[in-house]
Amino acid sequence: MSPVVVAAGGRFFCQCRSMTTKIMARGATLDSALRKFRSICGEDGVSVGAAVREQHGKDESVHRCRPPDVVVFPRCVEEVSALAKVCHSQRLPIIPFGTGTGLEGGVGAVKGGVCFSLRNMDQILDLHQEDFDVTVEPGVTRKTLNAYLRDTGLWFPVDPGADASLCGMAACSASGTNAVRYGTMRENVINLEVILADGTIIHTAGQARRARKTSAGYNLTNLFVGSEGTLGIITKATLRLYAVPEATLSAVCSFPTVQAAVDSTVHILQAGVDVARIEFLDDVMMDACNRFSSLSYPVTPTLFLEFHGSERSLLEQVKTAEELTRMNGGSDFQWASDAEKRNRLWKARHDAWYAAQALRPGCKAYSTDVCVPISQLPQLIVETKADLIENKLTGPIAGHVGDGNFHCLMVLDATHPEEVHQVHLFCQRLARRALAMNGTCTGEHGVGLGKRALLCEEMGAASIQAMQHIKDALDPKNIMNPGKVLLPRES
Repeated sequence: MSPVVVAAGGRFFCQCRSMTTKIMARGATLDSALRKFRSICGEDGVSVGAAVREQHGKDESVHRCRPPDVVVFPRCVEEVSALAKVCHSQRLPIIPFGTGTGLEGGVGAVKGGVCFSLRNMDQILDLHQEDFDVTVEPGVTRKTLNAYLRDTGLWFPVDPGADASLCGMAACSASGTNAVRYGTMRENVINLEVILADGTIIHTAGQARRARKTSAGYNLTNLFVGSEGTLGIITKATLRLYAVPEATLSAVCSFPTVQAAVDSTVHILQAGVDVARIEFLDDVMMDACNRFSSLSYPVTPTLFLEFHGSERSLLEQVKTAEELTRMNGGSDFQWASDAEKRNRLWKARHDAWYAAQALRPGCKAYSTDVCVPISQLPQLIVETKADLIENKLTGPIAGHVGDGNFHCLMVLDATHPEEVHQVHLFCQRLARRALAMNGTCTGEHGVGLGKRALLCEEMGAASIQAMQHIKDALDPKNIMNPGKVLLPRES
């Protein structure tokens, strides 16, 4: 054998031996950690089963499943803290998990480690009706909270569509159809209890604080809102509540063009109409909804509107909105005031995800989102539709047009690598068009795995460096949901 081959073979042997040593060391670390995990939350609170790990290694995105090495099910904040201390001492990655409804691969265990499934912490702890706030644990979902509030005259309006956990919604800075009136999670979180990487428990606004506003110190609450589990584990959230409106009225209106629909939205907002929701569906989406739900709406750009208020105020709002939409070519109005008719009216919007999937049976749907100033929305949608047609991609559009945010519901064959690649390239182009229009690469889905490079383009090197400094300060061992939001640093 030649010296070159011997040398190469020697390097290969050393690399294999080094890898084997690392794997053995990792196994010993996990075995030691598992014993400690079981002593903290019991045998039933720890799982290494393949099915459980796979369930906790993926969300609703197209990113492949990346199962953790172990899943733990803590029952209280003290257990979360104790488990985190073990992970910190053993340098084991920590991945928080709520309901798995994310859309950017945020729960994948890219470096293995421990998934903290928080479903057993499902208590609604403190409701203060007179102060319009409530504190919940991370296993409480938005539908569960609103069912609990049903007889109080209060509700929590942030609605991302999925029945997501409220602390997960805070971690991803979720939004939804009601954001134009009630805001996003950033505007509706008062205080958070967070477990840091080393197990330290902090309260971002001070323990038990729930004032409606504060000028005290740094805004730690909004530092963790949108951090996607990379800075800490949210174990309690104190949230703003709102009075259930006295009356609600919904409408569907068709338009000849995208420009006409968006112009109507701008005019309604400029007129000071206190609209609760303005949703946009393009012609492809309307056709899909008609087919899926056996409806007969015109196959044109369409607005779905909803108004909340008193009976008298609704009459004024509706009159103004109808005049403005008709000025922009709006027609085929369908109004509904009682709950049954409203639900039927909104069925097309609520079923948009399933309707899009039904366009290609057996395929997978992936929703990507961007957000731009409202005035830029028509141009962005027109360019996006042209891109879809040119590249023969299926991507009906639906969006929260009242705040410039829209989604392409991409329907693709996930087993076809070339099509997956084409969808990836399309999503990159869409995001960069939004950035060129002074918008953002994600209005509400978050960064996760899929938009890390785009975040760098959006924020710039100095801002990314500042984010990295914060990450290093709070998580110096890089164990909190590693590989998400920020790109790995070059070694």
